Amino acid sequence: MRPNYSKIYQDMLQLEYPDKLKEPKIKELLKKLNTTEDVLNLNERLFEQSRERAQNNQKLKTYDKKTMLKLLQYQKKHGFSTSYMSKTYKISRTTIAKWRKNFEEEIN
Repeated sequence: MRPNYSKIYQDMLQLEYPDKLKEPKIKELLKKLNTTEDVLNLNERLFEQSRERAQNNQKLKTYDKKTMLKLLQYQKKHGFSTSYMSKTYKISRTTIAKWRKNFEEEIN
């Protein structure tokens, strides 16, 4: 069962940052939390992170199938190397290679 990220973020913001709930852009983003990428983008927009904290959080990231396919299709469309994608999205080259192998048929 998938968590209801919209409700989770609304509750968090209501308790800690009620002023942010009044921003129209934040309200719009809360309604569109469908993929892991959406959640990460909202989180990044809401909360500033220190460089050290961001590096530690990177170890805990997980991606849903939809987001993995989106990244692989983006890579293929623009002809980016695995190294480029790895540096840009802070995902290991090995992980990207595994995704490509697992979803080979779906990205073609």
